[in-house]
Amino acid sequence: MRFQVLGPVLAHDDLGEPVALRGPRYREVLARLILAHRRIVPVSLLVEDLWDEPPADAVGAVRTFVAGLRRALEPDRPPRTPARLLVTEGLGYALRAEPDAVDAWRFDDAVRSASTLPAGRAFSLLTEALRWWQGPAYSDFADAGWAQAERSRLTEQRLLAVERRAEAQLALGAAAAAVPDLDAHVAEHPWREDAWGLLATALYRSGRQADALAVLARARRMLAENLGIDPGPALRRLEHDLLRQAQHLDPVATDPTVQVWEQARAAYDSAVPPGTGTRLESTAGLMRDLAVTGGGGLEAARAHRISAVVTADRLGDAELTARVIGIYDVPAIWTRSDDPAQDRRLVDIAEKTLLRLPAHDDADRARLLATIAVESRGALPVDTPTESGLRPLRASRQAEEIARRLREPTLLAFALNGVFMQSFQRAGLAQRRDTVGTEIVEVAAHSKLVTSEVLGHLILIQTRCALDDHAGADRHADAADALAQRYELPLVEVFTTWYRALRTSATTDLDTARAAYAAAAASLDGAGMPGLERGLLPLAELSLYLRHHDTERIAAIASETDWGPYRSWVEPLLLVARGESESAQNALHDITSPPRDLLFEALWAIVAQAAIAVDDVEIMRRARTQLSPAAAETTAQSGLIGVGPVREYLDNIESALSSH
Repeated sequence: MRFQVLGPVLAHDDLGEPVALRGPRYREVLARLILAHRRIVPVSLLVEDLWDEPPADAVGAVRTFVAGLRRALEPDRPPRTPARLLVTEGLGYALRAEPDAVDAWRFDDAVRSASTLPAGRAFSLLTEALRWWQGPAYSDFADAGWAQAERSRLTEQRLLAVERRAEAQLALGAAAAAVPDLDAHVAEHPWREDAWGLLATALYRSGRQADALAVLARARRMLAENLGIDPGPALRRLEHDLLRQAQHLDPVATDPTVQVWEQARAAYDSAVPPGTGTRLESTAGLMRDLAVTGGGGLEAARAHRISAVVTADRLGDAELTARVIGIYDVPAIWTRSDDPAQDRRLVDIAEKTLLRLPAHDDADRARLLATIAVESRGALPVDTPTESGLRPLRASRQAEEIARRLREPTLLAFALNGVFMQSFQRAGLAQRRDTVGTEIVEVAAHSKLVTSEVLGHLILIQTRCALDDHAGADRHADAADALAQRYELPLVEVFTTWYRALRTSATTDLDTARAAYAAAAASLDGAGMPGLERGLLPLAELSLYLRHHDTERIAAIASETDWGPYRSWVEPLLLVARGESESAQNALHDITSPPRDLLFEALWAIVAQAAIAVDDVEIMRRARTQLSPAAAETTAQSGLIGVGPVREYLDNIESALSSH
């Protein structure tokens, strides 16, 4: 749940949809609790703040408001269970929102953090923070006494942020870009002498000395005529320094790329009005570039992308929405989602947009279909196929068909990414994916689509591992690293580092292999890929112990180890290693098929090993059925971990079943 008070008081759910808060009193109670910043607000104080002359049933009314807010803010909370967000403590209430859930709290943090950051990062942070303002703080309650002090404080914080942002621009050498905003700022807040000084400095550094002196003269007149005072010492010193062209006022040397960026940004802001579809498309394009920077960039790109898509959808323009969705053709390699709820939301909007799109718009249609295929990663049905379950697979094929007909390389590379994501209908399809990866590399290299070319090489690392061609996988890892270094793509190293840990594990002793995987796991810290990160290191270590037949080390794995999404498939083997055969049998009895993704064969092999140990005939037969199509492959097709050849597990299953 997210809360807005920098403007009207609003709440939004985790999909960005507004939450219905009923009448103004409900919203006022929420606003008053937000203002308390997670602290308890006594009921008596709420009554005092809400009414000048409280009615006889004021306490009961407050309780009604709180109950209504709880229903709106925690709609899925089971009846008669304690509230987790709007809690009762003692004789009052508190809103236990997360520290980043309220825009005003995030704004305070941003202003505070910016003062310690380099100019470039401070400028970016403050620019983003100032966009959160949708009007005066707590604008619904401008006349409420309880809000006045906080409204004044936040207003002062905003003015400070505007001025610190301008300081950062000056430090970056982007003085000309700072002038328009500072000019508007002093016009609206003429008593802020620091702002006048910043405007004069920006003009001087833009080669406009006369305008800079005129600004200071204007400030002097305004202060004299309206307040009867002279400018303060800082403005008087600045005027003196401008007249003598003091050396310290000269523009600071800065990175020319920063200057170009700032000048372009200022030109864009001037030429493209806010609230236009063009801005949404530009946002999606920027997020596409931001996503490949890794870490916070990837996470921020996902968040801003879905915001742009949701906004475009609300505007009701299907063609605009299709463009905003389709422009974000960021290659995807891992088959587990980083944010399933967001992906479902995106797919739903893409499906709705497809129905509204003009029939002749083939290119946008293909991008929407490819988006559905890519964002539905790991969603193929594990058991009985259904029409809805097969939808992403069919979408990938339709996107590929349109892209080939249009002969558009960028579109084809994106469509083939969707084909790859939906190429896990069964085990043993590494050769098919190898063909897809090879074509992506060829198409991307010919058309200079660098990120898609990297994707193709990463796919080929996976497939060559599965086909036991590690020399070929080495070549593709080297090619991916070379492109990543040349074009500054840090996320690529995560996958190639894990691949090289896999290679190390096949040729060295157990302890060296563990150290290689631990180093690879460190590359995931801050990479912004939770769908890849959780549970992967312990799964890699388990794969080592399996290949070395080291039951003692398997038994020694701590019970509280975070296996992420893989726990249910490794649990039976862990229990077997600890001698808990009955518990292992029970765990196998409830086992479901792993998702059809890059670890499908590896997880079935782990399950098969446990089933053999406890002589579970049914599970052995299920494992044999699922693994048989991959009899000629290894289980290292993920390019990150491997538990040995599939054939070895099938032989073990056959040997165990032969006694029945």
